[in-house]
Amino acid sequence: VQLQASGGGLVQAGDSLRLSCAATGRTFNIYYMGWFRQAPGKEREFVAAISASGGSTYYADSVKGRFTISRDNAKNTVYLQMNSLKPEDTAVYYCAARTRVGSVRYANTYQYGYWGQGTLVTVSS
Repeated sequence: VQLQASGGGLVQAGDSLRLSCAATGRTFNIYYMGWFRQAPGKEREFVAAISASGGSTYYADSVKGRFTISRDNAKNTVYLQMNSLKPEDTAVYYCAARTRVGSVRYANTYQYGYWGQGTLVTVSS
């Protein structure tokens, strides 16, 4: 499985941005997709996850109500719609895939076996 994230950029506080993550390769093996982020000097943290069907989602408390994860299985693409962005959302955002049975509530980096290259989101105040 290969993952390619895109859509990052520089925005102002309160703006919206949509990230995309395109999966190629053995995509039929993917059970869950997730988004993580890593701010400068901080550890990578969980943002959101979605099940294979898209019927189940899970969010970090810090983004709940502002971010929405979705997927288009016909395009093998997962999206992260980010609204009401804050300066503290500034980070490199990574998409990840899990190809084993588990839970949409998996929020640790070691629970995902495949990672994209990351896309930078900068939110200015």
